[in-house]
This record gives sequence, structure tokens and C-alpha cells, in this order.
Amino acid sequence: MVDVKNKDRVRIGETYEIEVTGLAHDGEGVGRIGDLAVFILGAIPGDKVKARIISTKKTYARAQTIKIITPSPNRCQSDCEVADTCGGCQLHTMKYEEQLKWKEQFVIDALSRIGGLDPSVLPIKGMDNPLWYRNKAQIPVGKQSGQLVMGFYKTKSHEIVSINKCLLQHPLINKAMDVLIPLLNEHRIKPYNEVTHTGFLRHVIFRASISQNQVMLVLVTRTEEFPQFSLLIKELKQQLPELVSVAQNINPEKTNTIYGGKTKILWGEKYLIEELGGLKFAISPRSFFQVNPIQTKVLYDCVKEFADLKGEESIWDIYCGTGTIGLYLASKAKAIYGIETIESAVEDANLNAQLNKVTNAEFFFGKAEEVLPTLAAKDYPMDLVIVDPPRKGCETTVLDVISQMNVPKVIYVSCNPTTLARELRYLVDNGYRVEVVQPVDMFPMTSHVECVTLMSRVEE
Repeated sequence: MVDVKNKDRVRIGETYEIEVTGLAHDGEGVGRIGDLAVFILGAIPGDKVKARIISTKKTYARAQTIKIITPSPNRCQSDCEVADTCGGCQLHTMKYEEQLKWKEQFVIDALSRIGGLDPSVLPIKGMDNPLWYRNKAQIPVGKQSGQLVMGFYKTKSHEIVSINKCLLQHPLINKAMDVLIPLLNEHRIKPYNEVTHTGFLRHVIFRASISQNQVMLVLVTRTEEFPQFSLLIKELKQQLPELVSVAQNINPEKTNTIYGGKTKILWGEKYLIEELGGLKFAISPRSFFQVNPIQTKVLYDCVKEFADLKGEESIWDIYCGTGTIGLYLASKAKAIYGIETIESAVEDANLNAQLNKVTNAEFFFGKAEEVLPTLAAKDYPMDLVIVDPPRKGCETTVLDVISQMNVPKVIYVSCNPTTLARELRYLVDNGYRVEVVQPVDMFPMTSHVECVTLMSRVEE
């Protein structure tokens, strides 16, 4: 093995043969050149690869696989035509059962290394069929060889890899893409150029209702004027009978952010309706809804099991989105109180309550760290708090209110084991005990993993 003691001995562009022994949290293989850690795109544990150094830092380097010298016994052939260039799926060449093992270990390692915790971690809940699961796709639009194309960004870049289907997307979304791309070219819709800030169409968001076999399109445009729309929608309706709604979002800014501030329905319904666990949920163009409905039911059933409701509990659903978790539990609870920072999501949550004739749910608009202390001061009962924060985790104020209120039971739904470990540690230091952690594979073929954690107040 090459004797390398620091990054100065490894230079960008050099190639090395590397044994891959681990997997990083973002799905990159991990190996070493001497004592220097190297994160390797396109490699999995057990591989021996030839890799080219693409960047160096003080304590590590990054490399791109250019040849598999000896494949890992856990390597498999991907059926994806753009697997080697698209940045969407980090683990597509790893056998699924091995993906599950690594994700479970990610959770255990994060809890131990970051949180100093050693709780009971249950076996991860995977999928029977880990493909075709996504009910939503946000597809950037570009221009290649004079034609409008859609695709995903190449790893660590804004270069579009052209596709007309994805193995993770529901077949209805793939069908919609296959219909839409030729029509956009036929009607000479100009793709947005993020360098020159010219062109018209920036992104297309595809949303599907699996239970209803319906699809919604959201066209994100630089300007509002859309003269070709009438002819476009006429042909779309003819070729895509599952289409029930087309919306336009206008984003005139020079930014990488997908959405602009204005969204309007151009044709059709305001919402898709999806069914989950016997409930109906309205999905508007911009509302949050879990992208894997099969595993969402698994996740929510786990929350329900951990909640162990008797019918007299008042439940706080913090970062509630469109109210899905709280409404999923409402029939077994006395009251549901949801808090959400996006006003349109609160409107959708109230609509979802009406759709399901739920009368014991109330939703509040505002930042959880501001709303929760105010309501706590008004003596709202808190028998169970459920938090489902974004990847950055909860605000410390939220965790402080939970502990100060002596809430007897907390369920933490997390999409980031790193922030989960940090915040479980905080709650443990403030009077809570971790009872059990259940990992759930919501995103097969990617490095992401969700967890449901049950915590209880330690009696003094």
C-alpha cells in the first residue's frame, strides 16, 4: 500500500488502487491510501477499485471510480441506463439486503458516536419490491443537441443527465414524462438556462396518486405568460388520460431554488387525493406528502404502535405538515394539536381533517419554537408529543418546552440519524429515556434512512 500521511502526498488527477472497506452516510465507498481516508464515488464495501482523486482536504480525499478491479460479493448489476452518471441513486449497485444492513448500522453508529447512546434498535423495515415507489419527481429541464430534455443532475454538478424514465418513480410518472417531453419539443417550449437566465421552463414536478391512478403536473417557469398552453394541454389530455391537474409556478429569480412565490392552477383539479390507511389526503401542487406511500404506512403504523393510545390522550404533532400523522392517530385519541410553519400546509391539514370527518384535530400556523411555548403557557394538555422535523432537526426551544412540560411520552420521527442522535442525547440529558428505535427504509437505492424513536419521561 502507498505510504500517504497527509493530503499533500495525494494530488488531484492521480489514480490509485483502493480496497473499499466502508460506506459513508451519503453512499460513497470508504477506503484508505496509507493513513488518508478516501471517499469514493461509485464504490461499495468489498470492492477493489481503481479510482481517480477529484478533490483533497486536510484530513481526507475524494475520488471517482474509473474501474472495478475486483467486485464486492454484494455488488449487483443495475438495470438503470444512466446508473453510472446520474446522481439520484447512491446504492443502486448494492444488493438490497446489504443496503438494509448498512442503513441499520448507520443508525446504530450515529446513536453511539454522536449521542453516546446504546438503545434497542429494531431490525430495519425494508420493502418487498424496492423499485417504482416514488409518487413525486422534481425534474430539471435543460437543452442538449438542440432539444429540450429532462433528467437528474450528475453527481456533485448541475449538468443534466437526460432520462425519460426512472426505476424509482411510479410507472405513472414515467408515462407522464414519456408523453410530455416530445410535446414540449413539438410546441417549441424553451428550456431555462441557469447561466444566462433566459428561457422559459425551469422544472417539471410530477405528482401521482397511486390509489386513484391520477397524475398532476406543476410547470415551473421563469415568466408567467404561456401562449402555447391551450394546445399543449389539449394534446396532453388526449395522450395522458390519467392527467387531472396542471399547475404553473412562476420563479423569475436567478436562483437554484426550485419554486417561486406564485402558484396557480392552469387546468383541472386543485388537489390529488391519495388514500393511506383508510384515510384520504389532499395533495396540492406544493404540499408535503411522503413520496413512498407503501413505506409511509409502515412508518405511521410504527408511530401508532409506539403511541399505544387508550383514547384519552391529547397529542401534539409538531412540524405536522399537512396533518398526516396526527390524523392517522385521531380516531384513537382525545385531541390532536398540530403546529406547522407553512400556512398552505395548515390549510391542507384542515382540509384533510374535513375529508376524513375528523373533528378532534386543531392546527396552528407558526414556528414550533414560538407557538409551542405560548400554548404550553395556556395549559394545553400534552400526553404525547410527536416531532417530525426537517433534516436540520428541532429547535432547542422545542426540546426545552417538551422537557419543561414533563411530557410523559415523546415519539421522534427522523429523516437524519445525525440530528436524531444529537437531539436524543439532549432529551436524555433533560430527563428522558430512549425506549426503542425503529429504522424504516423509505428510500431504497439511496443512502437515506428514517427512524421512529420512542422516549419516555424518567420518573424522579
